[in-house]
This record gives sequence, C-alpha cells and structure tokens, in this order.
Amino acid sequence: METLLNYFETIPSSHRSLILVGGLTFFWLLEGAVPLFKFNYKKWQHAVPNLFFTVTTIIINFVLAFLLLKSADWVMANNFGILNWLPNMPMWFYIVFGVFLMDFFGAYLPHFVEHKVSVLWMVHLVHHSDHKVDTTTANRHHPLESVIRFSFTLVGVVIIGAPIGIVMLYQSLSLVATQFTHANIKMPKRVDTMLSYVLVSPNMHKVHHHYKLPYTDSNYGNIFSVWDRLLGTYMVLDSDQLVYGVDVFPDEKENSNIKDLLKQPFQKYRKPKE
Repeated sequence: METLLNYFETIPSSHRSLILVGGLTFFWLLEGAVPLFKFNYKKWQHAVPNLFFTVTTIIINFVLAFLLLKSADWVMANNFGILNWLPNMPMWFYIVFGVFLMDFFGAYLPHFVEHKVSVLWMVHLVHHSDHKVDTTTANRHHPLESVIRFSFTLVGVVIIGAPIGIVMLYQSLSLVATQFTHANIKMPKRVDTMLSYVLVSPNMHKVHHHYKLPYTDSNYGNIFSVWDRLLGTYMVLDSDQLVYGVDVFPDEKENSNIKDLLKQPFQKYRKPKE
C-alpha cells in the first residue's frame, strides 16, 4: 500500500492522461456492446461539447494543481487535519479513509450545494442538460463548475490533512468512477444493486439524471454510495422509467451548442419543477 501511495505522489502527467483516455475509450466501446438505451444519435457529434468541457476541466485543474500540492505539503508539515490527528492507523486504512473523506469534500458536498444554491445550479445545469447520458457526459462541466469543485477539493485537503499521494489517487479513482457511472451500459440488476451498497453504480447515478424532482436532487455521490445512504439523499428508480435531461430544458437542441452552454450560467434562473 505504501508503494501505491508513493506512486501517486509523483504520478506522471502522461499516466494521468492514460487513465482519462483509456477509461473513456473502454467505456465508449462497452456502450456499443451492452447499451442500456439504444440512443438514436450521432455519437461523435453528441460527444463534441462534452469533450470540449472535458478539455477545459483538464486545463483548469492543471493550472490550479500547484495549490493542491502546496496545501498537501502544508498539512503534512504542520501535522494538520483529520488524518494527522488519528495516529497509528494501518496504511491500508489510512489510504482508504483518506479517499473516503476526499470523496465527500471533493464530490458529494459540492454536488449537493450546487443543487441547493440557485446561482450554482445555473452553472451545474450544463451537466444536467444532456439528454443522451453516456460516458462522455462524465466531465461535461462548465469551466466555472470546474473552479467551484476544485475549491471544495482544496478545502477538503486542508480539513482532511491529505498528503498529495491520496489526493492524486482520489482524483484518478474519481475520474474512472464518473466515466463508469455515466456510461450507457446495462448491468445485471442484481449486480448493480449489490455494488450500490458500497459504491455508486451506473443505475444509481442515472437516477440523479432523471429529468424531474425529487430524483434530480438525489444520489449525489461519485465513488462511495455511503454518503447518500447516510445523509438521506439515496433514491431508487427503475431504469425503464428514466428520462434524461432537465424539465427546464425541454428542447434538446438548446443544450448541444458550446457557445450557448458557455452562456448558460448567466441566463435567467430556471427553477426545477416538482
């Protein structure tokens, strides 16, 4: 486990790129083999805005990465944060618990807040307005949302007292997890249900992409489903009943233009309907 932590402390950018491209390619091909829905769409054309926002997310995270490194170095040098206040943990527990906490501060919490604060919801709408959810939807985040989520992650690093190895491991796992849960793949229902007791499964997350409340405001988790179960935001909906998108975006053409999506946060607030 220590070797794993040491690897992620200095993981090369090329390896992180391989995780991104490799995961995207794998789930893209898997979608063709075992699709959950047989979308009538031009897959590459649909992917263009989603891949554009994937690139903007990468750029923002790359530019701001030094803040994560500085923060992680500071908490370790000053023995600050939850992990540093709980000594004598086995290495395996130290790493798993660290990733578990990072998942709350870096994914669940900002996601929950984005749904509850109207200004942030308008930013997050770019992600929810996709009517054909597939693995490319995973990183369909407006640049402002990338900054917002990065800020929550940064705060999480300080509160948790996470070393950079755990931060990089979390981000790598988070990337693959979100590609997996958004992928348009059909899993055996029993397998998906069993998986969802601990991890966020594809069907569990797709409930979150249902176009109407209260389902839109549920299942905020990214890696671990435990946060939704503990905090009362877990919901179930049969995949046969799923309708993607948001009820305030009935026109699918409205969410396929990069220029319009970039302007989305500055539009008039669109309140979701019950």
